[in-house]
Amino acid sequence: MEKVKNLVVGAGLSGAVIAERIASQLQEPVLVIDRREHVAGNIYDSKHSTGITVHRYGPHIFHTDNKRIWDYLSAFTSWHYFFLKVHAWVDNRYVTLPFNLNTLHQAFPEYLALRLEEKLVNEYGYGVQVPVMKLLRQKDEDLQFLARYAYEKIFEQYTLKQWGISPQEMNEEVMARVPISVSRDDGYFHDKYQAIPAQGYTRMVENMLHNPLISVRLKTPFEKIKNDIEYQRLFYTGSIDEFFDYKFGELPYRSLRFDIEQKNMEYYQPSAVTNYPNNFDFTRICEHKYFLNEKIASTVISVEFPQEFKRGENEPYYPVSHPASEALYRQYAREAEKLPGTHFLGRLGGYKYCNMDQAVSAALDLFEKIRPAD
Repeated sequence: MEKVKNLVVGAGLSGAVIAERIASQLQEPVLVIDRREHVAGNIYDSKHSTGITVHRYGPHIFHTDNKRIWDYLSAFTSWHYFFLKVHAWVDNRYVTLPFNLNTLHQAFPEYLALRLEEKLVNEYGYGVQVPVMKLLRQKDEDLQFLARYAYEKIFEQYTLKQWGISPQEMNEEVMARVPISVSRDDGYFHDKYQAIPAQGYTRMVENMLHNPLISVRLKTPFEKIKNDIEYQRLFYTGSIDEFFDYKFGELPYRSLRFDIEQKNMEYYQPSAVTNYPNNFDFTRICEHKYFLNEKIASTVISVEFPQEFKRGENEPYYPVSHPASEALYRQYAREAEKLPGTHFLGRLGGYKYCNMDQAVSAALDLFEKIRPAD
């Protein structure tokens, strides 16, 4: 029986943060295991044969307003500053996302765009973001028209493809992620810090795990070793229902398939990410050379197909947030509370859609909770 003081399941961002903190701050040994053949989890990137850095599991742009998070990660990477702009293919033309005042003029005749712009500014003020569902409740016919257009052309079909359920079945907080912006700011995010690790996410995570007290074992599923290892503390970033052998039932997740293609042209599309709400079975195309501004003659794209998660066939990417799944998760969370020394974190462990900065923050907060008082 192998004995370890700290076992971290999952070498993604959450696992790397908690392992790094324990090793560097507590000077304790940590064993990190991962079922995949690489570290960095879903933020893993690597060089394509063209020399382009490819985000293998979809586009990842780090963004945060939290200086603590920014400063923490900056110890492990230098940054390439990057401000994401997104387009959508709607009515056979590219329009700007999030839907904003510029999008009005791209989608509608000038007279109508000007009228809608004036009404939006008068009703809500300039520089605010209005959830589509709130706009749908408007009494003004023009604003109702705008809300229906944005809902049907941008939101509804994309949601059905991405999540496999209608927008009405989603939790309000998920639906609020797609607002109409009453501004001309084309930036997809509005955080103070927006960047991509200059040497890639994989290198950043490798730097975090580069400590003589940290051992990493890849291609090592937890279920294969859990009966042969003893630990004082367990930090589990996998699916919480899998940990408990699905005793209350399976939590719903969505998965993704990525078709990565080389194109013999300088650029394929006008920005790094283009959404396809209404056409095709895929949701978006990512063009990777934009991220680090890599000057290469050809280009590489990844076409993203949402899928139903099927255990043993693909990977769980997104928890599906609706009342029934939240109730089921709470059953597992109560079960987790009965296990002192076992901690669940990350998107799958906490069954919560979270951005990278939120995952880092949660892992740092967890470390402070377990850290012995001075």
